Amino acid sequence: MEPQNLTGVSEFLLLGFSEDLELQPLLFGLFLSIYLITVVGNLLIILAVSSDPHLHTPMYCFLSNLSLADIGFITTTVPKMLMNIRAQNESITYANCLAQVYFFYLFGCLDDLLLTVMAYDRLVAICYPLHYTVIMNPRLCGLLVLVSFFISLLYSQFHLSLVSQITFCTDAEIPSFFCDSSQLFNIACSDTSTNIILAYCIGAIFGGVSVSGILFSYMRIVSSILRVSSSGGKYKAFSTCGSHLSVICLFFGTGLGQHVSSILDFKGLHVVLMFSQDENYSSF
Repeated sequence: MEPQNLTGVSEFLLLGFSEDLELQPLLFGLFLSIYLITVVGNLLIILAVSSDPHLHTPMYCFLSNLSLADIGFITTTVPKMLMNIRAQNESITYANCLAQVYFFYLFGCLDDLLLTVMAYDRLVAICYPLHYTVIMNPRLCGLLVLVSFFISLLYSQFHLSLVSQITFCTDAEIPSFFCDSSQLFNIACSDTSTNIILAYCIGAIFGGVSVSGILFSYMRIVSSILRVSSSGGKYKAFSTCGSHLSVICLFFGTGLGQHVSSILDFKGLHVVLMFSQDENYSSF
C-alpha cells in the first residue's frame, strides 16, 4: 500500500555537494564516470560468471548477486543526483524520496547479508574443504540468497514505514544528494525521537548479527590457517579471503562513517539525551 502523504510538502530540496555553478560540470563528470565504471564492472563480473562453467561455484554465485545488489544500490541515488546537476534543479518529489529510502535500505541490507553469507562460504571452504561441495550445495546457496533478499525487504519496509509517519515543514531542505531516513528525521517538524530509537535499535540488531557472523567466521578461518604447517598453504588460504576482506572493510568502513555522522546531526537524538539527563538530575 502506498503511504499517505500527510507531510504538508509535495517535494524536498536536495542541497547536494556544492551550489557553485563552476563546480557542477566537474561533479557531473566525476560521478557519471564513477557510476558507469561501477555498473559496467559489476555487469562484466556477472557476465563472466554466467558464461564460464568453471565459475559456477557457490562463491561466484554469491559474488554475482552481490554485483546485482551493488548496481541497484548505486542506481538508487546517483542517477537522480546527475539529473539534478544537469537540470540545475535540486527538487525531488515526496514519492520519489520515499522510493529512494526504500531501495537504499533494500540494496544496502542485501549487500550486508551477502557479505556475511560469503564469509560463511569461506569458513566452510577453508575449515571443511572435504565436505565443501556437500555443505554448500546449490539448494542451500539459493536458500541463503532468498533469505537474504526477504530479510532486506522487511528491513527496507520498516524504514519506509517510519519515514511515512512523520510530518515535514514547507520548503524542506535535505543537506545531502539523496533521501535517507536519518536526514528526514532531522528535518521533520513532528517529534521523531521514537522513530530514531526504533531505527537505531533495529539497525544495531541487523548490523550486529552480520558483523558477529563475519567476525566468528574469520576467527575460525584464522585459527584453521594457523594450524597449517607450510607457508605456501597459509598464503593460498589467506589469498582466497583477501578480496572479500577488502570489500568488507570498504563497505562497513563507509557505512560506519555515515552512521556516526548522522547520529551527530540528529536533533531528535539530542532531545532524547537532554530528556534522559533531566531524569537523572531529578532522581538525585
